[in-house]
Amino acid sequence: MADETNFNKIFGNADDKKKPKKGTAAAEKQKKKPAPPPVAEKEKSSGLMYFLFVLSCSIILTCLVWMAACDILGFNGSDEDAPVTLAKSSFTEERIEIKDDEGNTKTQKKLIPDIGYVADQLKDAGVIRYKWLFRLFCNFTSASDNIAPGTYVLRDAYDYRALLMKMRTGSGSAVTLKLTFPEGYTMEQIFRLLDEQEVCEYEDLMEAAANATFNYAFLEGLEKGDAKRLEGFLFPDTYEFYKYMPAASAINKFLEGFHYKLTAEMLDWQKASGYSWKQIVTVASMIEKEAATDSERYVIASVIYNRLTNDWPLQIDSTTLYEYPDHHGAPTADMLAKDSPYNTRINKGMPPTPICSPGIVSIKAALDPSETNYMFYALDVESGTHRFFKTASEFDAFVAKQNY
Repeated sequence: MADETNFNKIFGNADDKKKPKKGTAAAEKQKKKPAPPPVAEKEKSSGLMYFLFVLSCSIILTCLVWMAACDILGFNGSDEDAPVTLAKSSFTEERIEIKDDEGNTKTQKKLIPDIGYVADQLKDAGVIRYKWLFRLFCNFTSASDNIAPGTYVLRDAYDYRALLMKMRTGSGSAVTLKLTFPEGYTMEQIFRLLDEQEVCEYEDLMEAAANATFNYAFLEGLEKGDAKRLEGFLFPDTYEFYKYMPAASAINKFLEGFHYKLTAEMLDWQKASGYSWKQIVTVASMIEKEAATDSERYVIASVIYNRLTNDWPLQIDSTTLYEYPDHHGAPTADMLAKDSPYNTRINKGMPPTPICSPGIVSIKAALDPSETNYMFYALDVESGTHRFFKTASEFDAFVAKQNY
């Protein structure tokens, strides 16, 4: 212990060297310097800031999730209708192979939607709020593959899945248009009108008419491969269509119309006649083109059947004109000289197909004609109706007085 005391006297205490002497400037400065805060208080302040940061992020994230959920699920949406049009030009056409009801493989056209375009249209109409979210949702569901071009009435109260389901052909939200087809229209005229109104493309209609399967008894025996197998069976009436609907579905509306017009009595008449439905409709189509009034349709029918029974040429010029849809007026000499199965001036029997879509009165006349001995008829220019004759001499004498 003595040694240690002597050592400190000689060299001084190390702790004393670190302390400034009383009264010096260094001592005064050290005296005025505040003491550092306790470590526990620093940690407490840092923890509080971290908690507030996490809480803020959680609140923001929760709000974002809630806003996204509201858009996806249609929460807080209104019931106000918003029309949305998806143009066909925005879709990409692809060809896919499918099997028909008979197991045959065929190529079918499929339209693939541009989801970005669809999202833009929905956003512009106020149906959705977040385009990126809608696109993301579509990437995770195959329902978007069935979106079809057309005009739809939608609401922002619909959830995303409902929107996808409603943007399909035939859905309850699809806007329809009514089209009227008069008696006497040909299949060509019917299909051109459907094409003009953007219901179906003409080529698709012709393809469906030739090869689609339609399960109606009156079409039995009509082989696929030729679109004209349906000529005459597209019943003239007013129908509702969707834009860009499948061609076979559009055609089926006409065939269904024909089906529902047939009564039990008419079916019995057809069986008793000995003629097929195609032959009946062919006769009805000629009546439709020739008759001026409903009452004379039954008499014209009798002339047609009398000529067929006696193996006479029908000599009905409207059958010749069927091959010249753009021609107006009476057939020319060249048309009447052409050796065509539709030229009934020189060929016996019926033309190979009906020449138009007849109305119900003409069909009834073909099924239940008047009983007469008439073999000729001619238009009376003055009255606008037809006169009927039993002999060629009577017919020729009347025609000589007319100014056709």
